[in-house]
Amino acid sequence: MKKAEISFMKSFFKKKGYLSGEVNGNWDENGRRAAYRYKREHGNLSDQALLEEIQCYGKGYEVKKEKGKRIIQYRQEDIVQTDIDYTYDRMSDNLTALKMRYPFLDIFSIGESVLGRQLYCVRLGTGEREVSYNGVHHAIEWITAPLLMKFIENFCKAYEGSGMLRGYPVRDIYQDCSIDIIPMVNPDGVDLVLNGLSPENPYYNDILRWNTSGLPVSAVWKANIKGVDLNRNYPAEWELSKEFQEEIGIFGPHYAGYGGEAPLSEPESAALAAFTRERDFQLVLAFHTQGEVIYWKFLDIETPEMRAIAKLFSQVTGYTLEETPYASSYAGYKDWFIQDFLRPGFTIEVGLGINPIPITQFDTIYEQTEELMLLAPLV
Repeated sequence: MKKAEISFMKSFFKKKGYLSGEVNGNWDENGRRAAYRYKREHGNLSDQALLEEIQCYGKGYEVKKEKGKRIIQYRQEDIVQTDIDYTYDRMSDNLTALKMRYPFLDIFSIGESVLGRQLYCVRLGTGEREVSYNGVHHAIEWITAPLLMKFIENFCKAYEGSGMLRGYPVRDIYQDCSIDIIPMVNPDGVDLVLNGLSPENPYYNDILRWNTSGLPVSAVWKANIKGVDLNRNYPAEWELSKEFQEEIGIFGPHYAGYGGEAPLSEPESAALAAFTRERDFQLVLAFHTQGEVIYWKFLDIETPEMRAIAKLFSQVTGYTLEETPYASSYAGYKDWFIQDFLRPGFTIEVGLGINPIPITQFDTIYEQTEELMLLAPLV
């Protein structure tokens, strides 16, 4: 069983009150004891029946036993789990469940990854002012996907409930604005990092060759499955980025830092760029890790509006405002957006420490950034 599947199973047991230990990807004695107790107390379930219940849970259902019969019904708990390795499959199941619970959600694909995974977008709102948020350009920064997914869920809960979230009028935002959220730009990379490198992967031998770090891919892999760093693949001084890559010895596909053979050479970055051109985004947020920093400029392009919004975002998050360091100064998504549209674009670096940021930081990160995501459509 893959580590991501184990962490999801242990999260299920913890929420049901059967696991006392931490949620992780190790099938240890705590996990085995929780599984045994759960099966015994639910009619001596078979292993297969247990797996089916857990799969149902991930898709927004739960299995109840009434009068000797097992009945599948919608579950009432929150859908997006924020204590697990958040894979593409988990996100896909969560999107299905969110759509069932909140039919007003507009969920669609803006394209496909190298390996054919959908690049999902969720639209919150029907208004004319358009903004967009994205996460996981870099595979090991996968924590930004559940961050955006949890915001989607909390926004929907508030819309159907009190209409308020952190004092912001969610229904007014929904009516006046459209927030397009792409939670996972690099799903192939996330699958590689969280589920490991399988010999069945068509790039298996290439990835072994491209990972020159001496560390497992789970610790270092930023690129897409073809070894291209998607946030170095946009046409914003791409050639200068290429020169820097060669200065540090990167001449081809690599676990991090390689900008590709040409700007927008990758289906993921090309799809996001095309989608951005189709829309009329007044502002974009690109979520990355780590440092609790906001990058808000590209080269010397600056307007009073950009600086004022950046200061406001710094105030609500507590994050520091900085100019992008030289090593990351070119060919990123927000760089391209600022360059081509002359509108505010921000890279939001969440979390502290060494990538990949552990999921144990999720609650802190979410607390810091939820207001930012509510405020962005309104500035």
